Amino acid sequence: MGRFKSSYYNEYKSYLRVMADKPEDLNLPMAVIARIAREALPEGCGVSKEARLALSKAASVFVLYTTSCANNNVTKAKRKTLSSADVLAAMEEMEFETLIEPLKESLEAYRQEQNQIKERKAAKKKEKDAQKAVEKEKEIEESKMVSDELVSVAEEDATNTDTNEIADMEV
Repeated sequence: MGRFKSSYYNEYKSYLRVMADKPEDLNLPMAVIARIAREALPEGCGVSKEARLALSKAASVFVLYTTSCANNNVTKAKRKTLSSADVLAAMEEMEFETLIEPLKESLEAYRQEQNQIKERKAAKKKEKDAQKAVEKEKEIEESKMVSDELVSVAEEDATNTDTNEIADMEV
């Protein structure tokens, strides 16, 4: 862990200069930190404001350091996009092997959730399109009925007109 501490400081300072005006801008939201801490502790345990702030800073540093290590992998591979595989490799590089399996499980759960969302949206769109097609069909049917009625009225008028003309001729 000594390697983590020594290299972390320089990386953290360089990120602070580049990414934020103030170091506090990079801290995670305190509400999120408080919720995570409450869920991790036994019931009845409290977390002081200072402890939440320390956890927030520590989490931010961890995220920045992990991102830096993952970015180094991306740079070495001459790519521009950081992927989940880069983050997992960074975890191994930082000697956090125990986190790799839970991260893989979380990533798989996230992907499944995203696929379900995508499938629900596609089903909803398909249903909406089918409903529009039915409505369009009804409109066409109604317009045919109206045009059929107009034709029958026109034929009736023509028949009446012909009958009136014949009657006028006879007179």
